[in-house]
Amino acid sequence: MKLLRDAESFVSIQLSPRSLCDIELLATGAFSPLDRFMGKHDYQSVLTDMKLSNGMIFPIPITLPISNTNGISIGKSVLLRSPSNEPVAIMEVEEIFTWNREKEALSVYGTADTRHPLVSEMFLWGKYYISGPLTVINLPKRYDFLPLRMTPRQTRSILSQLGYTNVVAFQTRNPIHRAHEELTKRALKKIGGALLIHPVVGLTKPGDVDYFIRVQSYKVLYEKYYDPKRTVLGLLPLAMRLAGPREAVWHAIIRRNYGANYFIVGRDHASPGLNSHGKPFYPPFAAQELFHQVSTKIGVSMIAFNEMVYNPKNKCFEELDLAHDKKKYYSLSGTDVRTKYLATNKQLPEWFTRPEVAKILAKAYPSPDKSGFCVWFTGLPSAGKSTIAEILQNMIKERGREVTLLDGDIVRTNLSKGLGFSKEDRDTNILRIGFVASEIVRHNGVVICAAVSPYESVRNQVRSLVGDKKFILIFVNTPRHVCESRDAKGFYAKAKTGVLKHFTGVSDPYEIPKKPTLTVSSTHKSANFNARKIFRYIIKLALVSDKP
Repeated sequence: MKLLRDAESFVSIQLSPRSLCDIELLATGAFSPLDRFMGKHDYQSVLTDMKLSNGMIFPIPITLPISNTNGISIGKSVLLRSPSNEPVAIMEVEEIFTWNREKEALSVYGTADTRHPLVSEMFLWGKYYISGPLTVINLPKRYDFLPLRMTPRQTRSILSQLGYTNVVAFQTRNPIHRAHEELTKRALKKIGGALLIHPVVGLTKPGDVDYFIRVQSYKVLYEKYYDPKRTVLGLLPLAMRLAGPREAVWHAIIRRNYGANYFIVGRDHASPGLNSHGKPFYPPFAAQELFHQVSTKIGVSMIAFNEMVYNPKNKCFEELDLAHDKKKYYSLSGTDVRTKYLATNKQLPEWFTRPEVAKILAKAYPSPDKSGFCVWFTGLPSAGKSTIAEILQNMIKERGREVTLLDGDIVRTNLSKGLGFSKEDRDTNILRIGFVASEIVRHNGVVICAAVSPYESVRNQVRSLVGDKKFILIFVNTPRHVCESRDAKGFYAKAKTGVLKHFTGVSDPYEIPKKPTLTVSSTHKSANFNARKIFRYIIKLALVSDKP
């Protein structure tokens, strides 16, 4: 209590949900040998060599970013608070250093493409990292699935009671289907030991199945289809980075700290999906290749698997590379599951998933015309975004769906009152709109946003917040001279004379979207024509009824 009273006088830092997950795993030993947020030497060594400064393999930088150093200096202590402002830990600051966003992105994720969720998120981080010894006051408070929330020490103890020398861990952020069940049981048989099913319940890829739904399905499978004398189910409060190959090695190190000496690595491990050009960020087996290089150094052996496909003739699963006639095998992609089955209330086939899991997922996935989505308009000021958005809102409402319209000017008056037009304030404004939009979509609502949103990186951050498959980006491609002719408020004229600072299209840049969902032009086409074009696309996706 005295420590906490003393801490109240310190400068405090409010942690992001990501940093809160990190500090929990630092405190419990899940990131061992790391026991603090990285200092400069460790950080630079991880970027260049995938090692800590002591030479131990550690592929992902664990850092604490801050926006400014006001009141924070070397030798002083700071109080770290949770996102809800609860005291979590005290750091004695030993290092404060700047970092390079592009260098870290290219080193760790192999890309600076802001379609990568972590690369886009990094634009929100402060320009300083701080490090120093941590004194934990309270671990983050958790209220769900408590029997499954075990620390590394607790997990190792339970695994040791099973009496096996070898333990293989399985990482997942998705529901476990029959193919996953098959490969875990094959891995279990191969090592002749125990299995640790260890799903992530921290931060995963935006748009992933909610972990409450996932854990319900894990529990059903664990209780009905796995041997309790050889299997342990535990939850991992990890904030994933979706770093592909590096992430696979990191996941193995974490599971080593939980008691595993084998780790399953499949195709596209920790994949963030597709880049701005519609191509995968990483080759399908890049994670297995990197893991093979460092396996002996981290003390964890890899159990590698290819894609699993179903052989209907023999009623069994086989690895794709071993299948003889690939046309006679069954498989379903995640898109197939969502669009062909869950979206149409069609029963998932039993060869693909257990009936109990299918039932849980069916409840969690409404049909497309009852699910949430966001239509985001971007373009120069006076391009015609708001007019098209208002018409589109009425068209969607006519088909029986309620729609929230977040117009840039209205948001500026209410949600973002007081913000200026510097790049930082513009980003804050757009991210506020994006956050509200993501909450509406998460609760299966429809939201239309009309905001200049001039920067590609921030638009991609909003895409990540909402979820890639629920985000429809509309670029209203209107030339500047046309926008100027429509500018009833005279903003362009004021900007050109220098009276109005930081005006997009004059004194501030507008970055044309690299890959919008649709592009419309209000120069030669009416707002009604453009709204109908967008509306037809929405109907094609079955997000609204095709009948009034």
